[in-house]
Amino acid sequence: MGLFDRFFRSRDVAGIARDTLEFALSSAEDTHPNEYMGFMRGTPAGEFDLGEAVHPDDYVVTDVLVIPGTSSNEVSATVDSNMIPNDMRTVGSIHSHPNGVLRPSDEDLATFTSGSVHVIMGAPYRSNDWEAFDESGDVTELPVLDVALDDPESFFDFDQFDIDEEIRSEGGYR
Repeated sequence: MGLFDRFFRSRDVAGIARDTLEFALSSAEDTHPNEYMGFMRGTPAGEFDLGEAVHPDDYVVTDVLVIPGTSSNEVSATVDSNMIPNDMRTVGSIHSHPNGVLRPSDEDLATFTSGSVHVIMGAPYRSNDWEAFDESGDVTELPVLDVALDDPESFFDFDQFDIDEEIRSEGGYR
């Protein structure tokens, strides 16, 4: 089991919410010239009106988790693995290449083993300055979806009952 395997579940990802992608691109631009790093969290596609083309159990990337203690410089970003939450909806990683190169490095490929989709964003961080990759580092399609997202403040509006329900729905508590 790899370093991040216990934090990621292999999921089919239907796409990324436009607002989420714009947030990540803006964050990468704000972090420039240092590398930006986060983990992508998905919401079941069935919670959105996406029609029959998308399976309701597939995930739409709706959030980017930025891990406390992440350090970055102009050529890399390092995550303190002890700070990564065991989030049942984490589907992959997202980070920037300040040099604008939209290809995974050997170091990137070593982390792509966990999660089903990984995004690299490059300077100047505009709407087309990114690429999605699968676990092997091959380019993969990740459609940008226009979906209505909850208010970001509602992310923190949960209690133990909500946590238990999410774990049960993911096959946890039995």
